[in-house]
Amino acid sequence: MLFKYQELTRLEMEQIDRENTIVLVPLGALEQHGNQAPLGTDTLIATAMCDYVEKELENEDIDLLLFPVIPVGLSTEHKDFCGSITFKPMTYYHMLYDICESLAHHGFKKITLLVCHGGNTPVANLISREVRSDFKVYPFVLNSGAFDHPEVMATISKGNTFDFHGGEMETSMVMAIDESLVKLETSEKGIPKNTAMQTHLSWLGTDWITEQGKPIGIGGDPSGATKEKGKIILSVSAKEIAKQLIAIRDFKE
Repeated sequence: MLFKYQELTRLEMEQIDRENTIVLVPLGALEQHGNQAPLGTDTLIATAMCDYVEKELENEDIDLLLFPVIPVGLSTEHKDFCGSITFKPMTYYHMLYDICESLAHHGFKKITLLVCHGGNTPVANLISREVRSDFKVYPFVLNSGAFDHPEVMATISKGNTFDFHGGEMETSMVMAIDESLVKLETSEKGIPKNTAMQTHLSWLGTDWITEQGKPIGIGGDPSGATKEKGKIILSVSAKEIAKQLIAIRDFKE
């Protein structure tokens, strides 16, 4: 069965099979996504992804507890753009650690961090190791976007050679959720100004600029985004996540 964490009473929570139930913790962000997409893009996608995953699993024998989406993450790379909010790495680490510790304290054994913003991945991976060592539970890390999947890649417009953060795919996903939140008429294409992405130098949003040289913080051309493309991306991604959750359900050490 699928439950939403915040909707359960204490008594209902006590009755859950905490040994086998998977707690899914979606990790969102609050950061710039160019001129056209909202600051809460990753959190909107995280929320929608849980709904899509729930539909994919409705006929499966799986116990899944959906944790509230965490709306702020580690967004250091975007902090110089207006509106972006970021935890410091150790703040984010301790916040996630404390959530996992609380879940472990109550007897949950399988905790899955669903990364819906790439900048959260390093801390999520670190947490998974520390929490497993400290509390003898099983933390897993999943990525929410199947951006390398052939069906998803096929949604990218011809000529949009490098779709990245805040680009066509993410913008399409938001349009599938709430088309009114996207302002395509203000979109601008983002291109790399240096080789940060091709070396061991960590990139910052300011490494992505318009053709006129203005920092834009996104990669690719979002102007080809559509609601229909977004539905494909969300659906394919949810199918991939559902497969991995079934594998986690069946995991035995």
